[in-house]
This record gives sequence, C-alpha cells and structure tokens, in this order.
Amino acid sequence: MIKIETQDAPKALGPYSQGIIVNGMIYTSGMLGINPNTNVLEETIELQAEQAFKNIEAILKEGNSNLDNVVKTTVYLSNLANFGIVNDIYDKYFLSKPARSLCEVKSLPKGALIEIEAIAQVK
Repeated sequence: MIKIETQDAPKALGPYSQGIIVNGMIYTSGMLGINPNTNVLEETIELQAEQAFKNIEAILKEGNSNLDNVVKTTVYLSNLANFGIVNDIYDKYFLSKPARSLCEVKSLPKGALIEIEAIAQVK
C-alpha cells in the first residue's frame, strides 16, 4: 500500500490520506472544492465542483495516473437541485465516462456543496 501526498490538493481534514495505491489502483479520499493554495472552500457550486475535480486530478497525477484512467466516481451533493450543473462540469473532466454514483446527503464537511471521490488505474 502506497500513500499519495501532493501539495496540489488540499491536505486531509482528518486522519486519512489524500489517496492510496493498492494493486495498481488509486483510491482517492473525498475531495471538496477547497483551493489548496488558500485552503479556502470556493463559494459557488460551480467553483466548488471545478476545484474538487482539479484536486482529484492532482492526486491522480501524483499517483502516476490521470482522469482518463478513472473507472468509478462517487459524487455527494448537499442539494440535488445542483445535479445538472455538476453534470455539465463533470462532462468536461471525465471524457472517458467512468461508472458513477451520485447522491444527495444532508451535509458535508465545512458546509461544502459537493464532495467527489474516484478510483483509477495507475498508468
């Protein structure tokens, strides 16, 4: 098991890793729309989604992978009314159309509007 750490994604908010590599697969922790340079959560659903995808991308890059190698994502939304907005942004990042689960949750850490996790193959 190999722990992934990058300065290009927010540090973990608790006792967990940004990502782990096991048997040629990368498992990312859930990423919020926190800008790693400022450690501040972006304000809108659009900005949070964009930043969360960039954070996932940074973790995958550090683990010698990329968004094209993602096989599964899980997306948590604090408001399902944002489904369409998130789909449009998701479509820009995941051209390979990995499997996905998406659900509404009561709340997310730091009052976030979205959290995303991914599973990807190492290149």
